Amino acid sequence: MPTAAPDAAPVVGAVARWHELLRGDVAAGLDALLADDVVFLSPVVFTPQRGKAITTMYLVAAYGTLGGSGGDGDGPGGAGFRYVREVLGTHDAVLEFETTVDGTHVNGVDMVRVDDEGRIVEFKVMVRPLQAVHKLHEVMRAQLEAMGGPPG
Repeated sequence: MPTAAPDAAPVVGAVARWHELLRGDVAAGLDALLADDVVFLSPVVFTPQRGKAITTMYLVAAYGTLGGSGGDGDGPGGAGFRYVREVLGTHDAVLEFETTVDGTHVNGVDMVRVDDEGRIVEFKVMVRPLQAVHKLHEVMRAQLEAMGGPPG
């Protein structure tokens, strides 16, 4: 159950749109949701990834690796992806998730910051346990290479 910000907070609409995207075509909706200068912070890449194009690539690859949050919790990648907790501020959200990737339990958080218009300006992913970090690095690398993107 979310710990909610006031309904008018920019993050509320952004998180609602994020959840809608995960139930449909992630890539198609990201252009409107991401700020042009968005920064993506990965648990397996040391340097921040800057800009809408690279952030879109990483988020689409993550969706393919972790799976979406559709009604049954199963997406194209991981099994049983679901958000289990949400904490919403005015411009910030922490979305805790769980899934299984190739038999490895993954517990993580998406830390999302939005601007006044509700566009995502920072998307940080943190993951535990260590085995999950290693598994995600392996699977994300393959996913990104298949997409013609940078190695993870």
